[in-house]
Amino acid sequence: MAGGNARGLRWWPPELRHPLFLALAALYLLARLARYGHTWALPAPLNSHFADVLALPLLLTVALSFMRRLYFRQPTFVLPGSWVVSTWLSVALVFEVLLPRFRPRTYTADWLDIVAYGLGGLIFWRWLNCPASR
Repeated sequence: MAGGNARGLRWWPPELRHPLFLALAALYLLARLARYGHTWALPAPLNSHFADVLALPLLLTVALSFMRRLYFRQPTFVLPGSWVVSTWLSVALVFEVLLPRFRPRTYTADWLDIVAYGLGGLIFWRWLNCPASR
């Protein structure tokens, strides 16, 4: 079955087949399973901030894929830095300011989450926000 996965993913957009994106998605799923599936315990800092680091690279890669196919229709399109920064600020505002204020029993504000979102934005900008190879 060598190469079976590559053939099965061939119809996926190249951004969603990027090895780093696939690794981050798998790590995100494992972190969520560890946290909510109660299968194993992660160290507290990893449990608290790991998913926040992974959130923006996953979100922005999916957005980049949609923008390339549905809006700009150019495989060489990359998200401008201002879009990455505005996404970081928007996610931080919603999840670290607004939701904790209006739903304090469910959400808590943590400034380290804002740093984690920023780190994720940098990961996306450096390694995932590149023109698609043909």
